[in-house]
Amino acid sequence: MNNKNALLIIDMQQEDGFVLENFDPVIAHTAALLETARSQRTPVIYTRHTNRADGIDLPRGEPRASDGGPSSYRAGTRQVEIIEQLAPQPGELIIDKGRYSAFHRTNLDTLLKTLEVDTLIICGVLTDVCVLSSVFDAFALGYHVRLVSDACTTTTLAGHYSALLIMANWVYSLEILTSTECQRALQQLDYVSLNPEHPDMFAHQPHELPGTIARLQAHLVRTQE
Repeated sequence: MNNKNALLIIDMQQEDGFVLENFDPVIAHTAALLETARSQRTPVIYTRHTNRADGIDLPRGEPRASDGGPSSYRAGTRQVEIIEQLAPQPGELIIDKGRYSAFHRTNLDTLLKTLEVDTLIICGVLTDVCVLSSVFDAFALGYHVRLVSDACTTTTLAGHYSALLIMANWVYSLEILTSTECQRALQQLDYVSLNPEHPDMFAHQPHELPGTIARLQAHLVRTQE
């Protein structure tokens, strides 16, 4: 891995409106990755999904509370803060966003260019929403993306793996790797990762989805050998 990388931790917040699969292991993997990034002086950037308390800027159809404000991720509440196990250290950057992508109406791209980052290590939640949209935008903006598979999660394993499949199919600059392998990469040690060999590598019909998820999972297991 070159020295022009940054770690982007997406929306690891107190908000508990969704039950997430394997969330405790994801927190542990992220904490280990964060420790290594800090030891290697890799820039660390957090995002927080934050909705204005008055609800004025909510997207069409976004759930609202009885007072008309947002029903989740409400600015000024504890729920929008980063979970304690992953709390930012002084000097680490926090970007608030009101939409799924970390790049939408934020200064993230400008910040990364200022830091001369060309490789973005991405982890966080939800795999099939904010992580997915941020990865696609990072790719569109020209970044090399390393997605840490076991430091992401969503509400179901099916959703998690389906999102990984979509990204593996169409994000040509993508590497998928585990947190252990990413730590090795950050330490400039030999590491292994899944680099999709061609577009639509994991193409499948609806009835083939379970088998395709198993095929992707097998690739990820092999990256740990």
